[in-house]
Amino acid sequence: MSWIEAVVLGLVQGLTEFLPISSSAHLRVVGEAFGWGDPGAAFTAITQIGTEAAVLLYFRRDIGRIISAWVRSLGDRAMRRDPDARMGWLIIAGTLPIGILGLLFQDRIETTFRDLRIVAIALVAFSLVLYWADRVGGKKRELDQLTVGHGIAFGFAQAMALVPGVSRSGGTITMGLFLGYSRAAAARYSFLLAVPAVLASGFFQVYEALTGGVAGEAVAWGPTILATVLAFGVGLVVIAWLLRYLDRGSFTPFVVYRVVLGLLILALVGAGVLAPQ
Repeated sequence: MSWIEAVVLGLVQGLTEFLPISSSAHLRVVGEAFGWGDPGAAFTAITQIGTEAAVLLYFRRDIGRIISAWVRSLGDRAMRRDPDARMGWLIIAGTLPIGILGLLFQDRIETTFRDLRIVAIALVAFSLVLYWADRVGGKKRELDQLTVGHGIAFGFAQAMALVPGVSRSGGTITMGLFLGYSRAAAARYSFLLAVPAVLASGFFQVYEALTGGVAGEAVAWGPTILATVLAFGVGLVVIAWLLRYLDRGSFTPFVVYRVVLGLLILALVGAGVLAPQ
């Protein structure tokens, strides 16, 4: 991987990670469109460490309270009724689906699921689900009403993002809307829920890369680190913008964009301009 590739892909990762448009799909498509090939699941997971670092910084006070209350709840049952401690337990419960499914389908995540035809179909299909959820969702619940069942449902929605094109934030926000949560509440929980899963995936891929267990080409550490740093800076700006936007805006622009992009990818693959695999 060249330094130019790293700059472009790092910017793409930061711009798309938190929007419901699938960062992994964009990295896959941009790499193919520029003739660089698939940057790979390892590169994607490692650069996501940068965007999750942006979440840690932006929500540092919330995360600090949640961790502190959760740790105290381990030795004090009464503390488990504390909203922050309860959020900590719900994030753990919601992380289990993606952790289990990620390990079970690791090989397919790194190979089969990255076929551009699958990416394109996922972009279009889940954009329609997001549009439906945004129209029928009650948008009345806030995070203090989150239940264990809802937390796990969010977790299964997040796990669907193991397929590039679904979108981690898009999947979890869609589930939140179906469950009646406000757009901002669904997005906020989506960001918090992603932290343990993404960091675990990213550092696992770092370990795999260091031990030679990564599928495809070896990780180019210099460019990958640069891309991760860029993803952090851009991602921080996108988080702040998106949460402000969701106070008044809908997901329709993202739905339209996903449909157009998905159909364009299918057309380019069909015309032989892009190689699907």
